Amino acid sequence: MSEVQQQGCAAGVDHDREVPEVDLVSPLKIRDVVVRNRIVVSPMCQYCAEDGLASDWHLVHLGSRAVGGAGMVFVEATAVTPEGRISPGDMGIWSEGHVEPLARIARFVTSQGAVPAIQLAHAGRKGSCEAPWKGGARIKTKEAGGWTVLAPSAIPFNDDDPLPVALDEAGIGQVVAAFEAATRRALAAGFQVMEIHAAHGYLLHEFLSPLSNQRSDQYGGSLENRMRLVLHVAERLRGIVPNGLPLFVRISATDWAEGGWDVEQSVVLSARLKALGVDLIDVSSGALVPKANIPVAKGFQVPLARKIRAEAKIMTGAVGLITEAKQANEIITGGEADLVFIAREMLREPYWALKAQQELGQDPSWPIPYGYAVRRRAK
Repeated sequence: MSEVQQQGCAAGVDHDREVPEVDLVSPLKIRDVVVRNRIVVSPMCQYCAEDGLASDWHLVHLGSRAVGGAGMVFVEATAVTPEGRISPGDMGIWSEGHVEPLARIARFVTSQGAVPAIQLAHAGRKGSCEAPWKGGARIKTKEAGGWTVLAPSAIPFNDDDPLPVALDEAGIGQVVAAFEAATRRALAAGFQVMEIHAAHGYLLHEFLSPLSNQRSDQYGGSLENRMRLVLHVAERLRGIVPNGLPLFVRISATDWAEGGWDVEQSVVLSARLKALGVDLIDVSSGALVPKANIPVAKGFQVPLARKIRAEAKIMTGAVGLITEAKQANEIITGGEADLVFIAREMLREPYWALKAQQELGQDPSWPIPYGYAVRRRAK
C-alpha cells in the first residue's frame, strides 16, 4: 500500500489495518493517484460565487469535508465559459484570475490527505437561471443579469423559456477549446482528478440525447454522431491531463423518458470513453427534461453503475440517496461500483467519512489536533 504523505495537521491512512477484502475504507489507486478510501464528496453547486471566483465559503465548505476524512473532494460544477454557468453564482474557470482561488482549495484539501478533484461543466440550455432558493427560474434578459444560452438544437428546457441558440460547428469548436483551456488552468491550480460533466441535462448531455439533439449534421441523428462531442472532448482532455492523473466523466445513464438516452447507449459510450483513456464513469441519471418518470428510492442509481461497470469493463462511481455507511460499504464489497459519491449527506454531516470508518471497524483518521482530544476523552 502506498503511503499518503502527511502535511501540516493532516491525518494519514491507518497502514496497520489488515484489509481482508476491498471495502469502503480501503484505498484505491487510479493511475498514480492513491485515494485513501472509496468515499468521494460529490460536486455540489453552492451558487454563491461572484464572477465565478471561489471564496472563503468554498474553502471552508470543501476543506471541512477533507478534514472529515473523505478520500476525494470535488469542487462543484465549474463553468468553462461565463455562459456555461447555471446561475450567476456558479463557480468558473474561464480566466487566469480563477486559478489562485481554486489553488488555495486544492492545496488545503491535499494537506488533509484527500485528493482534490474538479468537475468541468457547461450548462447549455439550462443556464442563465436564478439560484434555487430564489426559485431557479430562467433569467430571460441581459438587463436582469441573464445571458443567451447555447444548445445542440433550438429546443428550450421549459416550454416558456426563450429558445436557446443552436451551436454551429465554429461554436462547437469554441466549446471544446474552452474545456481544454479550463483543464490547463485546473492542472495549474493543483487538481489531481478532472471530471467532464456530461450529465443532468447540461450541454454535453444535451448532445447525447435525441430528446434535445435534433441536428442533421455529424453531431446529430445516429448514436455515433450524438456521442461525437463527448468523445472529442474526452480525447482532447486526455491529451492534456498528464498520464499519471485520472480523467472521469459524469453521465446521466438514462433520461428516464421515452425515446431518450438510456443505459444501453450509456454502456456503449462508456466503453468508447475507456478506449480513449477515461478511467471512471461517475454514474448519475435524469435531469434532461422537466417531466421524467424517475423511480427515486434509496440507492436507485446503483444498478446503473453496476451494469456499466460489468458491461463496459470500466470503473464506476455510484451516487444518489446513499446515506449510510453500511449501504455504501455493500456497494463496494458487492462489486457494484469502485467509488461512492456522497452529496446531501455530506452537507448534513461533514465528518461522515470518519464516522463510516468507525462503523466499519477502523480507527477514525482524525486530524492531529482533533484526534488528540477525541482519543484522550475516550480513555
